[in-house]
Amino acid sequence: MIIISGPSGAGKGTLIEGLLARCPGLTVAVSATTRPMRPGEVDGREYHFLDAAEFGRQVDAGEFLEHVVYAGNRYGTLRSEVRRHLDQGRSVVLEIELRGARAVRAAVPDAVSVFIGPPNFEELARRLRARATEADEEIMRRLEESRTELAAMEEFDHRVVNDEVRRATDELIGIVCTETGAEG
Repeated sequence: MIIISGPSGAGKGTLIEGLLARCPGLTVAVSATTRPMRPGEVDGREYHFLDAAEFGRQVDAGEFLEHVVYAGNRYGTLRSEVRRHLDQGRSVVLEIELRGARAVRAAVPDAVSVFIGPPNFEELARRLRARATEADEEIMRRLEESRTELAAMEEFDHRVVNDEVRRATDELIGIVCTETGAEG
């Protein structure tokens, strides 16, 4: 299992897309969330979109490997999602935030963790504003959370600075191939 974490806007999703394109034996476990769908998103593709009551029911039933509140919404990794991919013989990539990464590392000590970071805080703020998917208040909340995440990057087995997408993708692929034996 590969845990990929880092602040919102660091480019985790972009690097993971490049990783999956070159390493076909990998798959991403789709997280669940209570946040509203953004334009163009599809339930079950970007996230499993759940209302607060259903999310809470599944938490109470022990159906999550990890779950957290992040920027005012709940996020989590469903055990069934991970199990389904592992049963198919695929290595699973989890794209999760810091507290979720810590919880998975505690539950799955042999998981490999990779922190994706921006070249600097100013670039992170620019990226969040440029994607124009959140209101200013939400951007500020995400930037505040990112300070905590950036301070914790040393907890991870590997760190990749996403200063240039192609270079950072190549670095991530090299890490994952070395750690999992996948071909890329």
